[in-house]
Amino acid sequence: MTLSKRAPVAHALLFAVLIVLCAIIALPLLWMIATSLRDVRDSFSLPPRFIPLPPFAWENYRVIFQLFPFARFVMNSIVVTAVGVGIQVIVSSMAAYALTRIPFRGASVAFVLIIACLMIPGQITVIPLFIAMSRVGLVDTRLALILIGIPYPLGLFLLRQYFLTIPKSYDEAACIDGASRIQICFRILFPQIRPAIAVVALMHGLLLWNDFFRPLIFLYSAENMTLPLGLVLLQGQFGLAGGISPVLAGAALSIVLPVTAFLFGQRYIAEGAKLGGLKA
Repeated sequence: MTLSKRAPVAHALLFAVLIVLCAIIALPLLWMIATSLRDVRDSFSLPPRFIPLPPFAWENYRVIFQLFPFARFVMNSIVVTAVGVGIQVIVSSMAAYALTRIPFRGASVAFVLIIACLMIPGQITVIPLFIAMSRVGLVDTRLALILIGIPYPLGLFLLRQYFLTIPKSYDEAACIDGASRIQICFRILFPQIRPAIAVVALMHGLLLWNDFFRPLIFLYSAENMTLPLGLVLLQGQFGLAGGISPVLAGAALSIVLPVTAFLFGQRYIAEGAKLGGLKA
């Protein structure tokens, strides 16, 4: 068999393997959705069914809004994630611009210290952060989660590396035309790093959306809780004895916005990978 004849066979085998792997990865998601549409008494039916049988138990989705302020949980997560990501992207972008475009003594040391923060577990910093937030009266507020969620060294690292791929001749040409540093930053460079900004925003957004540890420490009232804490309340209410279908209904709703954001942002992720590879 010639090489030209082997290529379609190899592509077909690779495609088949990828389909099998995707099916295996999707099984937990399918089980979650299927169980959320089953009656509470059939939550742990054996053998497990990945396709729910009608009639579908849509009341599992209705009961979480009736017994809990689930819409409030969703809104709190949206506010914390959207505001936190917005501020973080602006701060990290401007910091990356300063580290790559403004020469100053100790720039390399500052970058190394920032990246070293990646090696510090969040559990170590939670106590001083809690003390600081309690002294300014921000415990049990969404603002506390927003403020402690702004630092994101990995995002700064990615944006800095992307800035390095942009020639400094753009800055020099704009400076000759009379543009200030602010104009160069926001009107010339930022539009060129949109793919990197989208990647950082998606990564940090998922981190804030799924964060459970810090909201558990800083929040205690139900009206300020985010979705991860709300799902724990659901599990405590229904428990294993009463079935887990309503809990999985809440979990299924909690992934709608992240999946939607990924579907809209995957074009920028692909563009960032492509452009980054070409410029490197």
